[in-house]
This record gives sequence, structure tokens and C-alpha cells, in this order.
Amino acid sequence: MATKKGQTMKKTWLLTGTSTGFGRELAELLAQQPDINLVATARNTDKLSYLDQYDHGQILKLALDVTDQQQVAAVVEQTVAKFGTLDVLDNNAGFGYFSTFEEADEETVRQMFEVNVWGLVHMTQAVLPVMRRQQAGVIIGISSDAGLIGEAALSFYSGTKFAVEGLFESLAQEVAEDQIKVMLVEPSSFRTDWAGRSSQKKDTDFPKDYQKTDQALREYAQGAGTEAGNPKAAAATIYDQVVNHADNLPLHLPLGESAVTRAQKKYADLAEKFTALTPLATAADFPKKSDEN
Repeated sequence: MATKKGQTMKKTWLLTGTSTGFGRELAELLAQQPDINLVATARNTDKLSYLDQYDHGQILKLALDVTDQQQVAAVVEQTVAKFGTLDVLDNNAGFGYFSTFEEADEETVRQMFEVNVWGLVHMTQAVLPVMRRQQAGVIIGISSDAGLIGEAALSFYSGTKFAVEGLFESLAQEVAEDQIKVMLVEPSSFRTDWAGRSSQKKDTDFPKDYQKTDQALREYAQGAGTEAGNPKAAAATIYDQVVNHADNLPLHLPLGESAVTRAQKKYADLAEKFTALTPLATAADFPKKSDEN
């Protein structure tokens, strides 16, 4: 995209899932920045009318179901056609599911994997050719502290987020030589209505056998709307990291006090246990040549 001498080219952000939650908060923040083009997507673009008050030609609203690969490709094509670049992809689209492992509805779980994992994969694959040509770009995956720590009632949701963690850790190594940055955002509980109407829940038929899980299901439902996390502050943090700290962008960005403290405890405990298990682990290898002499 041509610019006048001395003018800085606007950065183009493409966000999925901007009708609610983190996606909406970040979209509204970006829409007010004079140096950013925003591509906001949702299954139903009627839910993006909150952006109209900020639109002076730098906002493109597009319908997108991330499980539809044709729509995914079309959104990327339209983004580049309108703005010339695609600098940041933020994968927000996703939903939660609460149940016991035993009683989970397989159809719902499979759909959650289609959205949370494969939707993110296909969006990321679609933008990579553009970013490789540019030799620049940032790809964000909205994960969760449930992608770091498994919890009762969230086994399959955690499964989707653990998958995202592994995918993006590997992706970061693959695309570093193309000057593409990758960041995993790992929020704790935020007031995004994720634990309310934005997730699906299945109560257990065996509360006496699954007392811990049954309690967790009730606590998540009762706590919806009173979570400690501030979604506006989270959006501001994501924006600040990408815009002002791109050279040192963290691969892992936990958000919320409980996300970072619980993760620290888990990995400290794990490191201690792995240290104790080192002799047992190394005994499973063939002897090293130095050990044979």
C-alpha cells in the first residue's frame, strides 16, 4: 500500500470472534487507534454495530465461521485486498464446555475442537503466506490457564487449550526465521460471560460419585459475572505488548493473578518431581558410550 513520504503505513489487525468477550474488547480498543486498520469478524456481523461509532473507513466487518475454510480464505483475501497488509492475527473465536469426562456429549466436544483448535489452525495457516511474504507479522492464540493446568469439569476444554499451547509453541520455532512472532494469551477467569451464556454445561447424573466435579460446575455457574479478571485491562495489555514490545513479545502471556500464580506452582512442583525422577527416566535410555568404557 502506497504512503506519502514520511507517513507510516497503518498496521492491519484481523480478529476472529469479536461479537463478545476478549475479541469485542480488543476490537473496540483497536477501532479507536488512528494508526490501525481493523478487520472484525463474527458469525453474525449485525452484532458488530458497536464499532460503527468509530468507523471512518479503517474498519472492515466480515462474516466468518472459523470452521468454514472457504470463509477463512475469503476473509484473508478481502483483508489484503482492502488494506494491503495483514500484520496481526488474533485468534479469539472459541467456546467453553463443562462436564465430567465420563458424561461429556461427544458431538459438542467435537464441535468445540473444530472451533477452538481447527478454526485457529486454519486461520493461522491462511495468514502465514501473507506474513512470510512480508517477512513480518504477529500471530496471537487466545489460550487459557486451562491450557496450562487441567481441572475437574473442564477436561475437554482443557484438551483444546493444551492442543493450542503445543501447536503454537512449535509454530513459534518454525516461523522465527521469517520474522513472525507468536504469542499465547493464557487468561484466568475474566468477566467476559465465558462461564455464563458463552459456554455449554452438562450437569452430572452421579453427583455422589463426582462430588468435586459437581462442586466445580456449580461454582463456575454461580461465579459468572463476578470473576476477578477485567477484560478491558486484558485487551489493553495485549495491545500494548504487540505495539510497544514486539521485539520482546512473550510466547506465553498469562493474564490474571491466579493464572500466573497457579502456573508458577504447577511448574515448580513439576520441576521438583522431574528432578526426583531423573535417575528413573535416564535408565530407560541405552547406555552412553562413556558409560560403557
